[in-house]
Amino acid sequence: MTRQRMLALFAFLATGAYAQWLSFPTPGTPRTRDGKANLAAPAPRAPDGKPDLSGVWEPEPTPLSELTRVLGEHFADLQLDQRETTKYTVNLFWDLKPEEYPLRPEAAAIVKQRGQMPGPTESCLPGGIPFTMLITPFKMVQAPREIVMLFEHPDPPRQIHTDGRPLPKNPDPSWLGSSTGTWQGKTLVVETVGFNGKSWLDEFGHPLSESMHLTERFLRRDFGHMDVEMTFDDPKFYTRPFKVNLPMRLIPDSDVLEDVCAENEKDRIHLGR
Repeated sequence: MTRQRMLALFAFLATGAYAQWLSFPTPGTPRTRDGKANLAAPAPRAPDGKPDLSGVWEPEPTPLSELTRVLGEHFADLQLDQRETTKYTVNLFWDLKPEEYPLRPEAAAIVKQRGQMPGPTESCLPGGIPFTMLITPFKMVQAPREIVMLFEHPDPPRQIHTDGRPLPKNPDPSWLGSSTGTWQGKTLVVETVGFNGKSWLDEFGHPLSESMHLTERFLRRDFGHMDVEMTFDDPKFYTRPFKVNLPMRLIPDSDVLEDVCAENEKDRIHLGR
């Protein structure tokens, strides 16, 4: 990844993230004595007794020391506001050695090509899953028969149907795919197919194809923390299925912001310089 690409990425991340403007005490939020949200309180339940995943979430940040260890000391210079981010934004295979990456030759060739070109989000296109969940906060709204995810990025809303319907056999390919969810105890298991193959899994440029089958497991550990385990199964580009664990934390008393990428977008002209 070039320095220009990294600069463009983190300049983009700094524009809207952590600009949560709302400070309204959300009803039902457990509080400590000083009035702050008690993030260690028990996870809430929906009226039907199932765990309630509703809230505004963001990835748990990776310590800056680990980021600079891999990306170099200049990374702190790019992070002018010292914004925290997760290492998986850069590379889903962060925890593996390069020789351990399960890439097929076709995928490796795509990654090499993408190292010299802007990603979809830098061209005002959707980030897709999981990239959009990693680069900006997202809101989960839980209803009895579906869960909707709203992103603080110009991606369309994501619908996760929990009404018992099966996955479509011939889905219309889309950026976010078609998702169904079932409850296994306290864990929501989401299956997604029907991706259009145009998004990137991470800023490194790892691809996904239309044959990708994504399985996510959402477990809200307590009021302020949620574990998201993602299993990617894409035999076209990868030699085996692989898993990534993405811990999330709640942003209490807040909401997601509106973002229209094409309005006042000024990053693209600086790419490649």
